Amino acid sequence: MKLTFLGAAGEVTGSRYLVETGNLRFLIDCGMFQGRDAERKNRRSLPVRPAEIDFVLLSHAHIDHSGLLPKLVADGFRGRIHATPATRELLGVMLPDSAHLQEKEAGKARRRGGRQSEAEPLYTLAQAQASLHCIQAHEYGDHFSPHADVRCTFRDAGHILGSAIIEIEVNSGGRRTKLVFSGDLGQPGHPVVRDPERVESADLLLVESTYGNRDHKSLMQTLDEFAFALNDALSSRHGNVVIPAFAVGRTQDILYFILQLYRQKRVPKMDVYVDSPMALAATRIMLNHPELYDRETRGLAQWISTGKDGPRLHFSESLEDSMRINDIRSGAVIISASGMCDGGRVRHHLRYNLSRPECSVVFSGFQAAGTLGRRIVDGAKSVRMFGESIPVRSRIFTIGGLSAHADRTALTAWLSGFRHAPRQTYVVHGEPLAAQTLCGEIRTRLGWQTEVPVGGQTVELP
Repeated sequence: MKLTFLGAAGEVTGSRYLVETGNLRFLIDCGMFQGRDAERKNRRSLPVRPAEIDFVLLSHAHIDHSGLLPKLVADGFRGRIHATPATRELLGVMLPDSAHLQEKEAGKARRRGGRQSEAEPLYTLAQAQASLHCIQAHEYGDHFSPHADVRCTFRDAGHILGSAIIEIEVNSGGRRTKLVFSGDLGQPGHPVVRDPERVESADLLLVESTYGNRDHKSLMQTLDEFAFALNDALSSRHGNVVIPAFAVGRTQDILYFILQLYRQKRVPKMDVYVDSPMALAATRIMLNHPELYDRETRGLAQWISTGKDGPRLHFSESLEDSMRINDIRSGAVIISASGMCDGGRVRHHLRYNLSRPECSVVFSGFQAAGTLGRRIVDGAKSVRMFGESIPVRSRIFTIGGLSAHADRTALTAWLSGFRHAPRQTYVVHGEPLAAQTLCGEIRTRLGWQTEVPVGGQTVELP
């Protein structure tokens, strides 16, 4: 049996892993690259023909895990894509939206006379819609067999709605091998979704390491920090707050935190603008799955249902609604995608607020190398957007505790739940420092055989 690391190896985005036996090929995730050199990587061909891949196992709906599914189908894949029901619903929003962005960027490239590859979208809206017909849903805890030699189970990863840890048992040559892919693990105690489930055994383990080299502040400290950032801009400096956030998962978490702080009377009355049609659709899907909430979120939802006075929430669907937000000079919290600022409406809000010293920008999640968000977080004095140089004069806050990713301590605690050491553990989905740090922690604390793979590497599984 062979495993090839096609993405998210030594980097955070592009999650995709190919497993091959004598009579079987399947993918774990099929994600899009973001940030540096993403265009070339996303267009790179697979080492096998898509038509030869039997099935895909999908951990969750975020584009860096799912965004190349339409291209896979367009290139000839004819198998099934296995995911949880909530993930299937979210993909119905996210993949068409991704296709729309691909077509839009390709149109821009044609108008400016860009390279021929850039002038063609990775995939079209029609191809994204076609890929949705390949998805087959399975509930957490249910066993299913996508192939006669394979049995799989999804466990709750606690990252976003529908996110899964994937357990995979493969029979090859008369021997059974158990692979476990952590997917993106959530931080225990984080709002909305439940904590990650424990897994007790694996022969081969792939574990994420986005925050493998650092710990988040406690939830109490995080709320203090977030409350300060909001009060500082809204009450003290009378500006706006821009929060770049992924439409699925992060936006809903931030709304939860704002409502919680307002309920505790720790922030002023404010207008909260969620400027993302996809975030609105994702929020509606979340409201349809109260069975996946944690206890605290159920309590907050009950408080909201009583009709108590809360922040004024505005969901902007049309482009006209979005443009009107740019006229607001103070008192607004603007939550908009994309989370790493490399596309979407948030770039327009940064254009109008980033140069204003009375405003703040709050980063709530990981910013990959090469993205606009990473340049701002790293202290850029100016950034280039829409053909002009925008000075960075607003206050910049990075609040890691708002992230839906497990930190180093949480990752190590989850790994400690295994009864026996896996034969081999690969640390993936992290930049080199984060991955190597977590790899060292696992070797030192648990005594496991651990390695950080590189993109394109193929290993033979015992």
